[in-house]
Amino acid sequence: MQKTTFALAAALFSALTGCASSTDSGSKLISFPGAYKIDIQQGNVITREMVNQLRPGMTRAQVLYVMGTPLLKDTFNSNRWDYVCSLQPGGKNREQKTVTLFFANDQLHSIEGDLLPGQNQQ
Repeated sequence: MQKTTFALAAALFSALTGCASSTDSGSKLISFPGAYKIDIQQGNVITREMVNQLRPGMTRAQVLYVMGTPLLKDTFNSNRWDYVCSLQPGGKNREQKTVTLFFANDQLHSIEGDLLPGQNQQ
């Protein structure tokens, strides 16, 4: 009797763990109505004000003061710094912004990415 009860409980548990629904973020979780979903922020904080302070000719130390430590420093190209900001508001689609800085002679040469200095907010 106990073996039958255990086997039935194990089969029921296995069946329930296979019943997962896909959320908007693509993860396989059981979604409970009204459950709080946290905001997930990863990478650097990149604001328009920070990017607007960047000017060609700034030294690496000045860029570090304005932008902070880059998320990625290219091992094979020390003249490239990548800043990446990823934000996924609870249960919504992930948004990502990138800013790539290029240096020449230890001075800021050019800026590429989603946020550029002087660019109007969209």
